Amino acid sequence: MTDPIADYLTRLRNAISANHRVVEIPASNLKKEITKILLKKGYILNYKFVEDGPQGSIKIALKYDPLSKQNAIKKLVRVSTPGLRRYVGHREIPRVLNGLGIAVISTSQGVITDKEARELKLGGEVLCYIY
Repeated sequence: MTDPIADYLTRLRNAISANHRVVEIPASNLKKEITKILLKKGYILNYKFVEDGPQGSIKIALKYDPLSKQNAIKKLVRVSTPGLRRYVGHREIPRVLNGLGIAVISTSQGVITDKEARELKLGGEVLCYIY
């Protein structure tokens, strides 16, 4: 697999479009950090790391509105790809929907959101936009 983050986002996108409650994704440390950010920002209900075999997996419980049956995640966009990496300084960190969405950024301090990167004055690789 050439782009595991794009695979992660695509599996989430497909589960949302099929109205699944739980999606299972092969684990990696980067995917675990992105999942923690999704939970902290309220885009998913819960997650569980399953250690089965050498790699393990992540089970993610998706969050839906009980009345309208709409998912909390409207769109997942991969920004930096293996063929074209997108790096930004702390002054050029993008705002997603004027602050309503989040940008996930890989920095020297770990994987953080765009707001945290601005506060810490850290630049890095923009992995994806979530809103």
